[in-house]
This record gives sequence, structure tokens and C-alpha cells, in this order.
Amino acid sequence: MRLSRQLWVVQAGIFLSMLGYGAVFPFEIVYLHEARGFSLGFAGVVVGLLSGVAVFAVPAAGAVVDRVGARATAVGAGLALAAGYAGLAFATTPAIAVGSAIVAGVGNGGLQPSQSALLAALAPRELRQRATGVSRVAVNVGIGLGAAIGGAVAGLGLEGFVALFLANAVTYVVYLAVLVAAVRDEVRPEPVPGGYRQVLRDRALMRFALINVALIAVGWGVLAWVVPPYARAIGIEPGAIGLLILVNAVTVVVAQLPIVRAAEGRSRVGALSLGAGCWVVACLLAVASVELGFWGLLAAAVAFAVGECLHATAFMPLVADLAPLSLRGRYMATAGLSWWLGLALAPTLGGQLLAVSPALPMLGGAVLAASAIVFLRAAEPALPVTVRSIPRPGSV
Repeated sequence: MRLSRQLWVVQAGIFLSMLGYGAVFPFEIVYLHEARGFSLGFAGVVVGLLSGVAVFAVPAAGAVVDRVGARATAVGAGLALAAGYAGLAFATTPAIAVGSAIVAGVGNGGLQPSQSALLAALAPRELRQRATGVSRVAVNVGIGLGAAIGGAVAGLGLEGFVALFLANAVTYVVYLAVLVAAVRDEVRPEPVPGGYRQVLRDRALMRFALINVALIAVGWGVLAWVVPPYARAIGIEPGAIGLLILVNAVTVVVAQLPIVRAAEGRSRVGALSLGAGCWVVACLLAVASVELGFWGLLAAAVAFAVGECLHATAFMPLVADLAPLSLRGRYMATAGLSWWLGLALAPTLGGQLLAVSPALPMLGGAVLAASAIVFLRAAEPALPVTVRSIPRPGSV
């Protein structure tokens, strides 16, 4: 892989933080609804705040990254996440649930762009897709193991859920310790005038960021927040839901790096389009699970994972290549904003659609992913020719 030792240490920290997060995220709506007694609609809104608040925090985080550095921004964001999830562990009233979700949402908004900027700074351009691939493996190993643990502990009821949310808060603190110990102070370029005005003038970035909202809503949001309550509605037990997340994560671990290598030298838009096609199939398999049962959802989890691998190979390295060094934080924040808009859309809208019909959010996801393929193809000419293909190591 030829990645630096410093980068490998950061990847280990990412794994630890995702281990705790993986234990709670499939059960956030389930916990608030079944263990705390909130309505399904209110639970969806609270979980939506974890992403929705990030939408407002991301732009400020991008500016902070460019001014004080990615490491310092990531540390502050991690502290907010630890505090927010610790608060959710004791969400006995709507006010506590909403307040804790807002704090965690601020942390989410800061962590994504700062972490992406940090990885881009630590990896040379020709290896960024591989660094991103390793990061996805670390994330999915952590989430997969965490989800398996979470599925077992969630079966213990309220006490199990409380333990999971507190453990998640602790893993964020450990991640921060790793960042402080392993990453040296960054050398930051002089700020350039214009800030986000310069970013908004990049038509290629803006087009792909808008399309990415739809991609993330389907590719990440559906499996994370819509499939678990959907699975419960068709009679799947919590332990089996955790297994779905584990299978998804294992598929990413096995397939991510081979997909990165196979995609090198090929079209980034082609990789993104193929990933979206996988998500169309995944959503339709989830609908068919009414007849196919658990095996249909298992196949959907695999299809979601392959799509994730293709998206991870292409999207964030593309944003890093488009970004001027002095605006990297803001570019990553713009990409992060598209992530959080998509992630906020999935549970907020998905929870309401689930209340109407379990199949409705799945069918909507298939239509949205198919539409994104059309817009991706239309947007490709806006990209500079030099960034349309995924680099091959040694060619840059």
C-alpha cells in the first residue's frame, strides 16, 4: 500500500471510533421508539438531527480546518460527539433527546470534513483512493464488529442500550487521544480571499456535491436507518438486524481494496454510476424481502456494500483533487455537507414513509439512485480532463 506509518495509526483510531458507533447506529430509532417510548415519527426526527444539525455545522467546520488545521478541528468535533451520545444514553425526555442530538450533530458536522482533509494531507494524490479505501475498511470492520456486539447487547433491553451509547462516547475519546499522539502539527498555507465564494464558483464541485446528496441518502442512509425499522416491521429480530450490518461491513472489507485496484485508471463517473446501480438493486431486493424474508435483506446488504466501495473509490479523492490547498477544508466541508444532507434526508423522510407503507421508502430509494445515474453522466463534462480518471500509483 505504501501508506505512511502516521496514516496507518490514524486509520487505527478511525476503527476504534467506528467500533462504538457501529454498536448504536442501527438501533438509534429502535432505541428511542421501543426503549424510551417516543413515537416512530419523533424518533426519526431526533435521529435526523444527528445529520441535520451537521448540515449547519459543516460550513463553519471547513473554515476552521483552513484556519487552525484538520487535527484540532477533529479533536473538537470528537468531544462534541462523545458528549452528545452520552446524553442520548439518558434521553428520558424529548428535551434531553433533542439537545443531545444537536450536540452530537455539531460533532458530526466537524468530524467528517476535518477527517477527510487530514487523510488528504497525509496521502499523496496518486495514493488517495487507496488511503480512502483503507479508511473504508477500517470504518466497516469497526461498524461490522460493533453492530454484531450491538445486536446482542440490544436484546437486553433498556440497560443494554444505555451501555451501548456510553461505550460509543468512550470510543470517540480514545480516537481523539490517538489523533493528538500520532499526528504532528500541520503546515497550513496562507488563507486566500473569497472563502466559500471561491468554492461556489467551482461548477464541477457544486454539481457533484448536489448529486451526492441523493447518492448518500440511498447508499448509506437507507441501510443505516430505514432498513432496521423496516426489518422489524416484517418480523426480523434485533440480532438478525445486527447480522445484516455485519455482512455489509464484511463485504466492504473483502471487496474495497480489490475494487480500488480494479478501478485505477478508469472513469470516476463510471465508478459512481455503477455504485448507484448497485443501490437500485439493493432497494428492490429489500422490497422483495416481504416474500424472500431475511435472505432478501442479506442480499440487499451485500449490494449496498459493493455500491459503497465504488463510491468511496471515486468521490472523496475527486474532491481532494479539485481542491486548492488553501481551500481544502472548505472543499471537504462542501462535500461533507452533501453527505449530511443525504444522511438527514434518509431517517427524517424515511421514518414518515415507513409509517405509510414499509415498502415506500425502498421504492423511493431505487428511483432516486436511478435518477442520480442520469445526472452523473450529464455532469461529467464539467470535470477537468485531468481528474476524470482514478490515478494509477506511479503515474502521477
